[in-house]
Amino acid sequence: MKDYLPNSDPIYDKVISALETVRPYLQNDGGDCQLIGITKDMVVDVKLLGACGSCPMSTLTLRAGVEQAIKKAIPEIARVEQV
Repeated sequence: MKDYLPNSDPIYDKVISALETVRPYLQNDGGDCQLIGITKDMVVDVKLLGACGSCPMSTLTLRAGVEQAIKKAIPEIARVEQV
């Protein structure tokens, strides 16, 4: 089991806000994403849902869309991983 930051950590709200900026694009294509947690070494774990979960382009969506939005808003985030 991974050691995640508590939901009360201020960075948690920042990541959620960043996800909200890309969520409409994901939903437009029949998908979505869910924040699973943020590790103490600043790795954000997300789960791609719906069409995004099974799409062959999901890695590109994760890196170019979700990760870039999060890292732009919160530079201290190291990376975003799909779980």
